[in-house]
Amino acid sequence: MNIQTPSGNAAGFLHRYAGLAERLPGAGVEAVRRLREAAAETLAAAGLPSRRVEAWRYTDLTPVLRAEFREALTPVDEAVELPPARAERRAVFVDGRFRADLSSLDGLDAAALSDVVGDVAGRLNTVASASQPMVTLNTLLFEDGLVLDVAEGVDAGRLELLSLASGETESTIHPRHLIRLARGARLVLLETAASPSGARHLHNPVFEIEVAEAAVLTHVRVQREAAGAYHLAHLGVRVAEGGTYDGFVLNAGGRISRSETHLALLGPRATAHLNGAQLVAEGQLADTTTALDHAAPNCASRQTVKTVLSGRSRGVFQGKILVRREAQKTDGYQMNQALLLSEDAEIDSKPQLEIYADDVKCSHGATAGALDPDSLFYLRARGIPADTARAMLVRAFLQEAVEIVEDEVARDALDEAVQGWWVGHGGEAA
Repeated sequence: MNIQTPSGNAAGFLHRYAGLAERLPGAGVEAVRRLREAAAETLAAAGLPSRRVEAWRYTDLTPVLRAEFREALTPVDEAVELPPARAERRAVFVDGRFRADLSSLDGLDAAALSDVVGDVAGRLNTVASASQPMVTLNTLLFEDGLVLDVAEGVDAGRLELLSLASGETESTIHPRHLIRLARGARLVLLETAASPSGARHLHNPVFEIEVAEAAVLTHVRVQREAAGAYHLAHLGVRVAEGGTYDGFVLNAGGRISRSETHLALLGPRATAHLNGAQLVAEGQLADTTTALDHAAPNCASRQTVKTVLSGRSRGVFQGKILVRREAQKTDGYQMNQALLLSEDAEIDSKPQLEIYADDVKCSHGATAGALDPDSLFYLRARGIPADTARAMLVRAFLQEAVEIVEDEVARDALDEAVQGWWVGHGGEAA
Protein backbone atom coordinates (compact mmCIF):
# COMPACT_ATOMS: atom_id res chain seq x y z
CA MET A 1 0.00 0.00 0.00
CA ASN A 2 1.19 3.51 -0.80
CA ILE A 3 0.73 5.33 2.49
CA GLN A 4 2.11 8.52 0.95
CA THR A 5 -1.19 9.18 -0.86
CA PRO A 6 -3.95 7.63 1.27
CA SER A 7 -7.60 8.36 0.65
CA GLY A 8 -10.88 7.62 2.40
CA ASN A 9 -12.16 8.70 5.81
CA ALA A 10 -8.97 7.51 7.57
CA ALA A 11 -6.67 9.55 5.32
CA GLY A 12 -5.72 12.00 8.05
CA PHE A 13 -4.57 9.23 10.38
CA LEU A 14 -2.70 7.50 7.56
CA HIS A 15 -0.93 10.76 6.65
CA ARG A 16 0.09 11.11 10.28
CA TYR A 17 1.44 7.56 10.32
CA ALA A 18 3.44 8.22 7.17
CA GLY A 19 5.11 11.18 8.87
CA LEU A 20 5.71 9.44 12.18
CA ALA A 21 6.52 5.87 11.08
CA GLU A 22 10.26 6.11 11.69
CA ARG A 23 9.81 7.79 15.07
CA LEU A 24 7.19 5.50 16.59
CA PRO A 25 8.31 2.94 19.21
CA GLY A 26 9.40 -0.34 17.66
CA ALA A 27 10.18 1.21 14.27
CA GLY A 28 13.25 -1.01 14.07
CA VAL A 29 11.46 -4.16 15.28
CA GLU A 30 10.28 -6.29 12.37
CA ALA A 31 7.25 -7.76 14.19
CA VAL A 32 6.00 -4.32 15.25
CA ARG A 33 6.61 -2.85 11.82
CA ARG A 34 4.55 -5.64 10.23
CA LEU A 35 1.69 -5.02 12.68
CA ARG A 36 1.64 -1.32 11.86
CA GLU A 37 1.79 -1.87 8.12
CA ALA A 38 -1.06 -4.39 8.32
CA ALA A 39 -3.09 -1.85 10.28
CA ALA A 40 -2.36 0.82 7.64
CA GLU A 41 -3.53 -1.51 4.89
CA THR A 42 -6.71 -2.34 6.79
CA LEU A 43 -7.54 1.31 7.41
CA ALA A 44 -6.83 2.23 3.79
CA ALA A 45 -9.14 -0.52 2.57
CA ALA A 46 -11.99 -0.38 5.09
CA GLY A 47 -11.62 3.03 6.72
CA LEU A 48 -13.20 3.88 10.04
CA PRO A 49 -16.79 2.79 10.68
CA SER A 50 -19.88 4.69 9.62
CA ARG A 51 -23.42 4.13 10.89
CA ARG A 52 -23.89 1.67 8.05
CA VAL A 53 -21.81 -0.76 10.09
CA GLU A 54 -24.22 -2.59 12.41
CA ALA A 55 -21.97 -2.37 15.49
CA TRP A 56 -21.76 1.41 15.01
CA ARG A 57 -25.29 2.18 13.84
CA TYR A 58 -26.09 4.24 16.94
CA THR A 59 -22.75 6.03 17.26
CA ASP A 60 -21.85 8.56 14.60
CA LEU A 61 -18.10 9.23 14.32
CA THR A 62 -18.51 12.07 11.81
CA PRO A 63 -17.21 14.74 14.28
CA VAL A 64 -14.12 12.61 14.90
CA LEU A 65 -13.49 12.15 11.20
CA ARG A 66 -13.86 15.88 10.52
CA ALA A 67 -11.41 16.94 13.22
CA GLU A 68 -7.84 17.72 12.18
CA PHE A 69 -5.91 15.77 14.78
CA ARG A 70 -2.20 16.14 15.22
CA GLU A 71 0.57 14.87 17.45
CA ALA A 72 0.49 16.03 21.06
CA LEU A 73 3.53 18.24 21.68
CA THR A 74 3.52 18.32 25.48
CA PRO A 75 7.13 18.22 26.77
CA VAL A 76 7.67 15.06 28.79
CA ASP A 77 8.92 17.07 31.80
CA GLU A 78 6.09 19.63 31.88
CA ALA A 79 4.62 20.19 35.33
CA VAL A 80 1.27 18.43 35.78
CA GLU A 81 -1.21 18.79 38.61
CA LEU A 82 -2.19 15.31 39.78
CA PRO A 83 -5.39 14.41 41.62
CA PRO A 84 -5.06 13.07 45.18
CA ALA A 85 -3.61 9.57 45.24
CA ARG A 86 -5.99 6.66 45.80
CA ALA A 87 -3.26 4.02 46.01
CA GLU A 88 0.36 3.83 47.06
CA ARG A 89 1.39 2.98 43.53
CA ARG A 90 0.40 4.74 40.33
CA ALA A 91 1.31 4.80 36.67
CA VAL A 92 0.84 8.25 35.13
CA PHE A 93 0.50 8.96 31.41
CA VAL A 94 0.33 12.51 30.06
CA ASP A 95 -0.84 12.85 26.47
CA GLY A 96 -0.33 9.11 26.15
CA ARG A 97 3.31 9.13 27.30
CA PHE A 98 4.58 7.50 30.47
CA ARG A 99 5.84 9.92 33.11
CA ALA A 100 8.34 8.09 35.30
CA ASP A 101 8.83 11.24 37.41
CA LEU A 102 5.15 11.20 38.41
CA SER A 103 4.77 7.43 38.76
CA SER A 104 5.53 4.95 41.51
CA LEU A 105 5.68 1.29 40.52
CA ASP A 106 7.85 -0.06 43.35
CA GLY A 107 7.51 -3.80 43.78
CA LEU A 108 5.70 -4.35 40.49
CA ASP A 109 6.92 -6.07 37.36
CA ALA A 110 5.92 -3.12 35.21
CA ALA A 111 7.41 -1.00 32.45
CA ALA A 112 6.54 1.58 29.82
CA LEU A 113 5.63 -0.07 26.52
CA SER A 114 7.92 2.34 24.66
CA ASP A 115 10.88 0.90 26.58
CA VAL A 116 10.11 -2.80 26.06
CA VAL A 117 8.07 -2.96 22.85
CA GLY A 118 10.63 -5.22 21.18
CA ASP A 119 10.41 -7.71 24.05
CA VAL A 120 6.59 -7.85 24.13
CA ALA A 121 5.87 -7.59 20.40
CA GLY A 122 4.46 -11.12 20.44
CA ARG A 123 1.77 -10.07 22.91
CA LEU A 124 0.50 -7.18 20.82
CA ASN A 125 -2.81 -7.73 19.11
CA THR A 126 -3.20 -11.27 20.44
CA VAL A 127 -6.41 -10.51 22.37
CA ALA A 128 -8.23 -7.79 20.45
CA SER A 129 -8.88 -8.56 16.81
CA ALA A 130 -7.42 -6.27 14.16
CA SER A 131 -10.87 -6.29 12.56
CA GLN A 132 -11.95 -3.92 15.32
CA PRO A 133 -11.50 -0.44 13.77
CA MET A 134 -10.37 1.42 16.89
CA VAL A 135 -7.87 -1.35 17.70
CA THR A 136 -6.57 -1.06 14.15
CA LEU A 137 -6.15 2.71 14.58
CA ASN A 138 -4.39 2.19 17.90
CA THR A 139 -2.05 -0.40 16.37
CA LEU A 140 -1.13 2.12 13.69
CA LEU A 141 -0.24 4.94 16.07
CA PHE A 142 0.40 3.69 19.61
CA GLU A 143 3.38 5.32 21.30
CA ASP A 144 3.30 4.07 24.87
CA GLY A 145 1.36 2.20 27.50
CA LEU A 146 1.67 0.11 30.64
CA VAL A 147 3.11 -3.40 30.52
CA LEU A 148 2.28 -5.12 33.80
CA ASP A 149 2.77 -8.74 34.87
CA VAL A 150 1.62 -9.99 38.28
CA ALA A 151 3.42 -13.19 39.24
CA GLU A 152 1.81 -16.44 40.36
CA GLY A 153 0.10 -16.21 43.73
CA VAL A 154 0.98 -12.53 44.26
CA ASP A 155 -1.58 -10.09 45.64
CA ALA A 156 -0.43 -6.82 44.06
CA GLY A 157 -2.94 -4.68 45.95
CA ARG A 158 -4.15 -1.47 44.29
CA LEU A 159 -2.61 0.36 41.37
CA GLU A 160 -3.79 3.67 39.93
CA LEU A 161 -3.56 4.17 36.18
CA LEU A 162 -3.93 7.86 35.34
CA SER A 163 -4.36 9.01 31.74
CA LEU A 164 -4.23 12.79 31.65
CA ALA A 165 -4.49 15.06 28.63
CA SER A 166 -2.79 18.45 28.58
CA GLY A 167 -5.64 20.13 26.75
CA GLU A 168 -3.80 20.83 23.49
CA THR A 169 -6.25 21.47 20.69
CA GLU A 170 -7.26 18.33 18.79
CA SER A 171 -4.31 16.16 19.75
CA THR A 172 -4.61 12.39 19.47
CA ILE A 173 -3.60 9.80 22.09
CA HIS A 174 -3.36 6.04 21.48
CA PRO A 175 -2.05 4.18 24.57
CA ARG A 176 -1.67 0.39 24.46
CA HIS A 177 -1.80 -1.38 27.83
CA LEU A 178 -0.77 -5.03 28.31
CA ILE A 179 -1.82 -6.56 31.63
CA ARG A 180 -1.29 -10.17 32.61
CA LEU A 181 -2.12 -11.92 35.89
CA ALA A 182 -0.51 -15.32 36.45
CA ARG A 183 -2.17 -18.21 38.25
CA GLY A 184 -3.73 -17.17 41.57
CA ALA A 185 -2.61 -13.53 41.28
CA ARG A 186 -4.76 -10.59 42.38
CA LEU A 187 -4.88 -6.90 41.44
CA VAL A 188 -7.20 -3.92 41.86
CA LEU A 189 -6.67 -1.51 38.96
CA LEU A 190 -8.17 1.97 39.40
CA GLU A 191 -8.11 3.76 36.05
CA THR A 192 -8.96 7.42 35.51
CA ALA A 193 -9.02 9.37 32.24
CA ALA A 194 -9.28 13.14 32.63
CA SER A 195 -8.61 16.36 30.73
CA PRO A 196 -9.06 20.09 31.42
CA SER A 197 -12.18 21.97 30.44
CA GLY A 198 -12.11 22.99 26.79
CA ALA A 199 -9.85 20.16 25.65
CA ARG A 200 -10.66 18.64 22.25
CA HIS A 201 -8.61 15.52 21.80
CA LEU A 202 -9.08 11.90 20.76
CA HIS A 203 -8.23 9.32 23.41
CA ASN A 204 -8.12 5.83 21.87
CA PRO A 205 -6.84 3.41 24.57
CA VAL A 206 -6.60 -0.34 23.98
CA PHE A 207 -6.22 -2.87 26.79
CA GLU A 208 -5.08 -6.45 26.26
CA ILE A 209 -5.76 -8.33 29.48
CA GLU A 210 -5.05 -11.94 30.43
CA VAL A 211 -6.40 -13.43 33.66
CA ALA A 212 -4.91 -16.88 34.34
CA GLU A 213 -6.29 -19.77 36.41
CA ALA A 214 -7.83 -18.68 39.74
CA ALA A 215 -6.55 -15.10 39.29
CA VAL A 216 -8.76 -12.10 40.14
CA LEU A 217 -8.60 -8.68 38.46
CA THR A 218 -10.83 -5.86 39.69
CA HIS A 219 -10.76 -3.13 37.02
CA VAL A 220 -12.62 0.12 37.70
CA ARG A 221 -12.52 2.73 34.93
CA VAL A 222 -13.61 6.36 35.41
CA GLN A 223 -13.78 8.51 32.27
CA ARG A 224 -14.10 12.21 33.16
CA GLU A 225 -12.66 13.91 30.09
CA ALA A 226 -13.70 17.31 28.77
CA ALA A 227 -17.10 17.72 27.16
CA GLY A 228 -15.45 18.37 23.78
CA ALA A 229 -13.14 15.33 23.85
CA TYR A 230 -13.60 11.97 22.13
CA HIS A 231 -12.97 8.79 24.11
CA LEU A 232 -13.03 5.51 22.15
CA ALA A 233 -11.76 2.64 24.29
CA HIS A 234 -11.40 -1.06 23.52
CA LEU A 235 -10.78 -3.84 26.04
CA GLY A 236 -9.87 -7.38 25.04
CA VAL A 237 -10.01 -9.76 28.01
CA ARG A 238 -9.30 -13.49 28.30
CA VAL A 239 -10.19 -15.34 31.51
CA ALA A 240 -8.90 -18.85 32.22
CA GLU A 241 -10.32 -21.60 34.45
CA GLY A 242 -11.53 -20.32 37.81
CA GLY A 243 -10.40 -16.79 37.03
CA THR A 244 -12.42 -13.62 37.62
CA TYR A 245 -12.57 -10.32 35.76
CA ASP A 246 -14.61 -7.83 37.80
CA GLY A 247 -15.02 -4.73 35.66
CA PHE A 248 -16.87 -1.46 36.08
CA VAL A 249 -16.79 1.54 33.75
CA LEU A 250 -18.20 5.00 34.44
CA ASN A 251 -18.53 7.25 31.39
CA ALA A 252 -19.07 10.79 32.65
CA GLY A 253 -17.40 12.98 30.02
CA GLY A 254 -16.54 13.43 26.38
CA ARG A 255 -18.56 14.64 23.41
CA ILE A 256 -18.52 11.07 22.12
CA SER A 257 -17.47 8.22 24.39
CA ARG A 258 -17.54 4.52 23.64
CA SER A 259 -16.33 1.73 25.88
CA GLU A 260 -16.16 -1.54 23.95
CA THR A 261 -15.28 -4.77 25.74
CA HIS A 262 -14.70 -8.19 24.18
CA LEU A 263 -14.34 -10.82 26.90
CA ALA A 264 -13.87 -14.57 26.56
CA LEU A 265 -14.41 -17.08 29.38
CA LEU A 266 -12.04 -19.82 28.27
CA GLY A 267 -12.00 -22.26 31.20
CA PRO A 268 -14.56 -23.88 33.49
CA ARG A 269 -15.81 -21.84 36.46
CA ALA A 270 -14.50 -18.57 35.04
CA THR A 271 -16.46 -15.46 36.03
CA ALA A 272 -17.00 -12.04 34.43
CA HIS A 273 -18.67 -8.88 35.69
CA LEU A 274 -19.11 -6.14 33.09
CA ASN A 275 -21.01 -3.47 34.99
CA GLY A 276 -21.15 0.26 34.48
CA ALA A 277 -22.91 3.60 34.42
CA GLN A 278 -23.18 6.39 31.88
CA LEU A 279 -23.87 10.03 32.78
CA VAL A 280 -24.74 11.93 29.62
CA ALA A 281 -25.38 15.67 29.37
CA GLU A 282 -26.41 18.14 26.65
CA GLY A 283 -24.76 17.44 23.28
CA GLN A 284 -23.03 14.25 24.42
CA LEU A 285 -23.22 10.64 23.33
CA ALA A 286 -22.11 7.71 25.50
CA ASP A 287 -21.93 4.14 24.20
CA THR A 288 -21.30 0.94 26.16
CA THR A 289 -20.78 -2.05 23.87
CA THR A 290 -19.89 -5.53 25.11
CA ALA A 291 -19.42 -8.97 23.61
CA LEU A 292 -19.17 -11.77 26.15
CA ASP A 293 -18.10 -15.20 24.88
CA HIS A 294 -18.96 -18.18 27.09
CA ALA A 295 -16.57 -20.73 25.59
CA ALA A 296 -16.36 -23.19 28.52
CA PRO A 297 -18.83 -24.93 30.87
CA ASN A 298 -19.91 -23.82 34.35
CA CYS A 299 -19.08 -20.14 33.82
CA ALA A 300 -21.02 -17.15 35.12
CA SER A 301 -21.39 -13.58 33.89
CA ARG A 302 -23.20 -10.55 35.28
CA GLN A 303 -23.83 -7.24 33.60
CA THR A 304 -25.78 -4.22 34.85
CA VAL A 305 -25.41 -0.91 33.02
CA LYS A 306 -27.34 2.19 34.05
CA THR A 307 -27.57 5.40 32.02
CA VAL A 308 -28.70 8.86 33.14
CA LEU A 309 -29.40 11.35 30.36
CA SER A 310 -30.11 15.08 30.58
CA GLY A 311 -30.72 17.74 27.93
CA ARG A 312 -30.41 16.76 24.29
CA SER A 313 -28.19 13.73 24.77
CA ARG A 314 -27.96 10.14 23.61
CA GLY A 315 -27.04 6.90 25.31
CA VAL A 316 -26.27 3.55 23.71
CA PHE A 317 -26.07 0.08 25.16
CA GLN A 318 -25.19 -2.94 23.02
CA GLY A 319 -24.54 -6.15 24.89
CA LYS A 320 -24.18 -9.61 23.42
CA ILE A 321 -23.80 -12.89 25.29
CA LEU A 322 -22.63 -15.82 23.15
CA VAL A 323 -22.98 -19.29 24.69
CA ARG A 324 -21.11 -21.90 22.68
CA ARG A 325 -22.29 -25.50 22.37
CA GLU A 326 -19.67 -26.76 24.83
CA ALA A 327 -20.55 -24.12 27.43
CA GLN A 328 -23.13 -26.14 29.35
CA LYS A 329 -24.25 -24.93 32.81
CA THR A 330 -23.73 -21.30 31.78
CA ASP A 331 -25.28 -18.70 34.09
CA GLY A 332 -25.58 -15.33 32.38
CA TYR A 333 -27.46 -12.16 33.32
CA GLN A 334 -27.65 -8.83 31.53
CA MET A 335 -29.66 -5.70 32.35
CA ASN A 336 -29.67 -2.16 30.94
CA GLN A 337 -31.69 0.60 32.59
CA ALA A 338 -31.99 4.23 31.51
CA LEU A 339 -33.25 7.29 33.37
CA LEU A 340 -34.25 10.16 31.06
CA LEU A 341 -34.24 13.59 32.73
CA SER A 342 -35.30 15.38 29.56
CA GLU A 343 -37.84 14.84 26.81
CA ASP A 344 -35.03 15.50 24.32
CA ALA A 345 -32.84 12.66 25.61
CA GLU A 346 -32.63 9.33 23.76
CA ILE A 347 -31.51 5.82 24.69
CA ASP A 348 -30.82 3.02 22.20
CA SER A 349 -30.61 -0.39 23.85
CA LYS A 350 -29.81 -3.68 22.16
CA PRO A 351 -29.28 -6.63 24.55
CA GLN A 352 -28.66 -9.93 22.76
CA LEU A 353 -28.42 -13.62 23.60
CA GLU A 354 -26.98 -16.17 21.17
CA ILE A 355 -27.19 -19.63 22.75
CA TYR A 356 -26.08 -22.97 21.30
CA ALA A 357 -25.94 -24.98 24.55
CA ASP A 358 -29.11 -26.59 25.95
CA ASP A 359 -28.40 -26.54 29.71
CA VAL A 360 -28.09 -22.85 30.55
CA LYS A 361 -29.65 -20.12 32.69
CA CYS A 362 -29.53 -16.83 30.80
CA SER A 363 -31.66 -13.70 30.92
CA HIS A 364 -31.54 -10.13 29.68
CA GLY A 365 -33.66 -7.03 29.79
CA ALA A 366 -33.88 -3.29 29.26
CA THR A 367 -35.97 -0.49 30.78
CA ALA A 368 -36.25 3.26 30.20
CA GLY A 369 -38.23 5.91 32.02
CA ALA A 370 -38.31 9.27 33.78
CA LEU A 371 -38.06 10.17 37.46
CA ASP A 372 -40.98 8.80 39.44
CA PRO A 373 -43.31 11.80 40.02
CA ASP A 374 -44.74 10.24 43.19
CA SER A 375 -41.27 9.86 44.72
CA LEU A 376 -40.39 13.42 43.72
CA PHE A 377 -43.63 14.73 45.25
CA TYR A 378 -42.96 12.76 48.46
CA LEU A 379 -39.55 14.41 48.88
CA ARG A 380 -40.80 17.91 47.96
CA ALA A 381 -43.68 17.56 50.43
CA ARG A 382 -41.10 17.12 53.18
CA GLY A 383 -39.40 20.41 52.38
CA ILE A 384 -36.60 19.11 50.21
CA PRO A 385 -35.73 21.55 47.36
CA ALA A 386 -36.48 20.33 43.83
CA ASP A 387 -32.86 20.03 42.66
CA THR A 388 -31.85 18.19 45.82
CA ALA A 389 -34.81 15.84 45.50
CA ARG A 390 -33.93 15.10 41.89
CA ALA A 391 -30.31 14.49 42.87
CA MET A 392 -31.39 12.05 45.58
CA LEU A 393 -33.50 10.06 43.13
CA VAL A 394 -30.75 10.00 40.51
CA ARG A 395 -28.21 8.81 43.09
CA ALA A 396 -30.63 6.14 44.27
CA PHE A 397 -31.03 4.97 40.66
CA LEU A 398 -27.26 4.67 40.25
CA GLN A 399 -26.59 3.22 43.68
CA GLU A 400 -27.46 -0.36 42.69
CA ALA A 401 -24.80 -0.30 40.00
CA VAL A 402 -22.12 1.43 42.10
CA GLU A 403 -22.67 -0.87 45.09
CA ILE A 404 -21.68 -3.83 42.91
CA VAL A 405 -18.05 -2.64 43.22
CA GLU A 406 -16.67 -4.36 46.32
CA ASP A 407 -13.41 -2.42 46.70
CA GLU A 408 -14.13 0.50 49.02
CA VAL A 409 -11.56 2.88 47.52
CA ALA A 410 -12.84 2.22 44.01
CA ARG A 411 -16.42 2.72 45.14
CA ASP A 412 -15.50 6.06 46.73
CA ALA A 413 -13.91 7.16 43.43
CA LEU A 414 -17.13 6.34 41.60
CA ASP A 415 -19.27 8.17 44.15
CA GLU A 416 -17.07 11.25 43.82
CA ALA A 417 -17.30 11.18 40.02
CA VAL A 418 -21.08 10.79 40.09
CA GLN A 419 -21.45 13.68 42.54
CA GLY A 420 -19.11 15.87 40.50
CA TRP A 421 -21.06 15.22 37.32
CA TRP A 422 -24.40 16.07 38.88
CA VAL A 423 -23.17 19.31 40.46
CA GLY A 424 -21.40 20.24 37.22
CA HIS A 425 -24.58 19.92 35.21
CA GLY A 426 -26.94 22.16 37.13
CA GLY A 427 -27.78 19.98 40.12
CA GLU A 428 -27.00 20.29 43.82
CA ALA A 429 -25.29 17.90 46.16
CA ALA A 430 -27.60 15.25 47.49
